[in-house]
Amino acid sequence: MNSQARPQPATPPSMDTIKAKMKATWMDGDYVAFARFMEPGAIEILNSWNIAPGEKLLDLGCGAGQIAIPAARKGVDVTGVDIAANLIEHANGRARSEGLKSARFEEGDAESLPHADASFDVVTSLIGAMFAPQPDKVASEMARVCRPGGRVRMANWTPQGFVGQFFKALVRHVQPPAGVPSVFLWGDEETVKTRLGKHFSKITLTRKHYPNWTYPFDTPEVVELFRNYYGPIKRAFDSLDAAGQAALRKDLEEVYAAHNEATDGTTRIRGGEFLDIHAVRA
Repeated sequence: MNSQARPQPATPPSMDTIKAKMKATWMDGDYVAFARFMEPGAIEILNSWNIAPGEKLLDLGCGAGQIAIPAARKGVDVTGVDIAANLIEHANGRARSEGLKSARFEEGDAESLPHADASFDVVTSLIGAMFAPQPDKVASEMARVCRPGGRVRMANWTPQGFVGQFFKALVRHVQPPAGVPSVFLWGDEETVKTRLGKHFSKITLTRKHYPNWTYPFDTPEVVELFRNYYGPIKRAFDSLDAAGQAALRKDLEEVYAAHNEATDGTTRIRGGEFLDIHAVRA
C-alpha cells in the first residue's frame, strides 16, 4: 500500500472572500478613465430602452454613472448602486457638479439590495450585474425591487462576441475563482430565460453590437489602457511574472487586432456583441 498521503483538493474560497476580492478588483486602477471611451455607446443603448422622465430607475453595477447620469439629465429619478466605493463617490460628484437632484448613488450589493419591495419602475444593468458571483440572487433581487408591471433592461456580453473572446484569452493565464459560474451565461438566451422566468413575463432577448466603440489610438495602446486602468486586467497583469505578462499582452493584442475594423491607426471594435434583455415583472 502506498503510504504517501494523497494531495487534498484546495478548499474553494468563501463567498465573502470572493466578494471582497471582486470589490478590491473593481476599485483598482481607474475605471473612470477606462469607461469614458465606452460612454457614447452606453448612451445610445440607454436611449433605445425608452425610459420616460419621472420613472424611478435603479441602475445595478452603475460604475461611474455611464447611463445613470444621462438618464437623470432627461428627468428620470435615478438610484445607482455599485460595490466599488470610489466609483460611487465619482458618480455622486458628477451628479452634484451638474445639479442633478434626481440622481443618487450608493454603495451596495446587487445580491442584497437595501431597497423596499416594488420600489422601482425600471431596473437596469449595463454590463454590470452580470459580474456578481451569485446570479440567481441577482435575478431574485431585481424582481423584488421592481414593481408589478415594471421592467428590467440589461445588456450583457455574449460568450461568442469580442469580449467573450477577450476574457477567454485572459483565463488562459489567470484562472477565475472556483465555484463561480461564468459571467457570460448572462449572455446566453436559455440561461437568462431560466433565471428570469421565475419572476418575469414577456422576456425579449435580442443580440446586438455595442455601438460607437472606438479608441483614438492603435490596439497595443488599447491593451495598455486596460493594463493600467481596468481593474480585472490590471490585477491579472500584476499577478504574473515578466514572461507571463508578455504572453498575456500578446494574446490580448491579438484579440483586439482580430476585432479592429479601423485602418487608420485607431481602434474601432467589431463584434462587441451583447444580449439586450427586456423583461416585464409578473
